[in-house]
Amino acid sequence: MIERATNFKNRAVTLTWSRGARIWTTGSASEVSMEWHEIIGLVAGFGTTFAAVPDLLAMFKRGSSQGMNPTMAGIMGAFQIVWVYYGFLIASRPVIVWNIVAVIINSFMVGAFFYFARNEQMGRPEVRR
Repeated sequence: MIERATNFKNRAVTLTWSRGARIWTTGSASEVSMEWHEIIGLVAGFGTTFAAVPDLLAMFKRGSSQGMNPTMAGIMGAFQIVWVYYGFLIASRPVIVWNIVAVIINSFMVGAFFYFARNEQMGRPEVRR
């Protein structure tokens, strides 16, 4: 086990590294603790949450709804809301945070799809190449 204590502007910070590693921050405010499984969850959640962003950006760049399935994004968004609820039930910050971000990204995808699909149906596509 490695332990290191430092004082930053009247705030004591202690990092403890061991098999059950914890990162502790203590001080005048409140104590914050983040375990390794939460850190891994945050990193994994980042990757899976932002995996849809390239498709969203491509849709905006094309100015078209081509190649996008709104049903898939809608179903994903609905179940991500369930994941947020589950995250609160198990008190898991990574599950809560990343699924809220994913719901927002999916909402943008569905909204952009319907915006571009409506423009295409009205005969004014905004296709950019």
